[in-house]
Amino acid sequence: MSLPAIETEAAAAVARLLSDDRPFALLHRRTPGHDQDTVELLTGPVLTYGTLAEIPVGERPALALIPFRQIRERGFDVRDDGTPLSVLLAAETAVLPLAGVVAALPAHPVRVEGGAFDVGDGEYEEIVRRVVADEIGGGEGANFVIRRTFTGRIDGFGRADALALFRRLLAGERGAYWTFVVHTGERTLVGASPEVHVRMSGGGGVSGEGGTVVMNPISGTFRHPAGGPTPEALLRFLDDPKERDELSMVVDEELKMMCTVGDMGGVVVGPRLKEMAHLTHTEYELRGRSSLDVREVLRQTMFAATVTGSPVQNACRVIERHESGGRGYYAGALALIGRDANGGQSLDSPILIRTADIDARGGLRVAVGATLVRHSDPASEVAETHAKAAGVLAALGVAPGGAVRGAEPAGLADDPRVRAALDGRRASLAPFWLRMGERGDEVRGHALVIDAEDTFTAMLAHLLRSTGLEVTVRRYDEPGLRRAALGHPGPVVLGPGPGDPMDADDPKMRFLRGLAAELLRGHGHGLLGVCLGHELIAAELGLGIVRKEAPYQGAQERIGFFGRDETVGFYNSFTARCGESEAAALAARGVEVACDPVTREVHALRAAGFASVQFHPESVLTLDGPRVVSELLARAALPLS
Repeated sequence: MSLPAIETEAAAAVARLLSDDRPFALLHRRTPGHDQDTVELLTGPVLTYGTLAEIPVGERPALALIPFRQIRERGFDVRDDGTPLSVLLAAETAVLPLAGVVAALPAHPVRVEGGAFDVGDGEYEEIVRRVVADEIGGGEGANFVIRRTFTGRIDGFGRADALALFRRLLAGERGAYWTFVVHTGERTLVGASPEVHVRMSGGGGVSGEGGTVVMNPISGTFRHPAGGPTPEALLRFLDDPKERDELSMVVDEELKMMCTVGDMGGVVVGPRLKEMAHLTHTEYELRGRSSLDVREVLRQTMFAATVTGSPVQNACRVIERHESGGRGYYAGALALIGRDANGGQSLDSPILIRTADIDARGGLRVAVGATLVRHSDPASEVAETHAKAAGVLAALGVAPGGAVRGAEPAGLADDPRVRAALDGRRASLAPFWLRMGERGDEVRGHALVIDAEDTFTAMLAHLLRSTGLEVTVRRYDEPGLRRAALGHPGPVVLGPGPGDPMDADDPKMRFLRGLAAELLRGHGHGLLGVCLGHELIAAELGLGIVRKEAPYQGAQERIGFFGRDETVGFYNSFTARCGESEAAALAARGVEVACDPVTREVHALRAAGFASVQFHPESVLTLDGPRVVSELLARAALPLS
């Protein structure tokens, strides 16, 4: 098609959008295998649904706007701000050339009045300090994403303004996974999201081989300096323990989800760089196969740790404590749902970040958040929120760069020193998870895993299945759990979870401490404690449990482990301690203790009938988790003396 014809086709489509009041979406997607020189146009009615399961899956695509409050479908606490689950059902679709669309879109500036962050820089710094000290330090989780929102007003906002903002994002941002504008009539979302939420092809069990599921954890943010990014500056970023740990933790968190939805195995790819106009991220890609319906895949993956925290369920509670008001669509997802060429279900979904949310009266919200970890520096986290907002705010004309073409990717990943640094990151991950393990050849027992509000248990289950065990995972608060655990004819695993193990006022801790005591006394088929489970077992053995001076969330360490060294991953803010005299007393009872020779912090316990570890053998940070677990379970299964 000639250039005039391209421009005419796109111009006619844009003119129609400007002349009527139908809801519409324009999507520029960088989905692998998709033509990135095109923009998709969808028009049709917008309907509201109560649950993800109600979204229709048909021949014509449906574009769902999934608000953060939808996470209530997983049973998690969330502030219900009434933001609707809206779905644009495409009555008409078109594929337009990108160059023609950019040429045809309005190019006028959009003026924002009264723009400012709802949480000031100093106030956000104080939030960072509190979260690190009270939440991470108090054992509530490994990392948390706390939002601040740029708010303002666009007087007389209309469809032409929405299209002008979309044009500026197309021209000014680079490396986005989706650049989009969605206009429902009640609100407009326009953004450039760098991050896949989840995508799937061949879903719905059509082939019998399962659909392919992809997740894309992105974390760690290199803010480009004023003079532009250089390999040397990037290498310093890649060597920063805070940034390294941040990415490892979100990989662990999304592996928990992949182990739930990817029930037919998978692999971990990366790390790689995601280069954008104002910053560069580090990322991995998780690929699996699933027998699930695409809507169930969406439900089970609400929402990424990169926009919530870890573990996700408790992160929702922390968000409630430190954020005012609801999140709206921030940290939710767009989801394009339909069918592929073979009739299987298809799903392509970016996370709703780097997005302007504009209501019918011109009220503007641009929400951003930083991932807060044990190493977080408050001033740096404030700067990160400004950098993340920069692309959208530049398009709105309230930050530098709005009138110029965004920087092309600098090609940093081509530098051999950068490639070596990224390869070094991969070498520090467990080989088991790089291929997501394999199921054992023959079943040799049935394990019951007790979930204490941390879906690391999904990874534990996957690891245990690789050793030949059938596995059932049950939450600690399920009816009948105590009786089922005490009567289980195979090993019982007391799993990890957030909270203070010595808090006698916490109903969860009271129940699990009592269960640990009963299992130690009367369960004869092997008991394994992991992290919180280990702390409860140690407490029952008479060891003191203390809060660590510095939390060990997402830390990879080389430790002594019953006569050999192991590289393992810790996610703990509390620990058991065991002096030499206490170790001797336990040895007299047949209990071996592996502990740090200086701090006397207990890394592991083992005896006939039980074993426990403070670290997470199922973490991507533990290099030889399957062997550790197999050995401990074999020892724990020995008859009680």
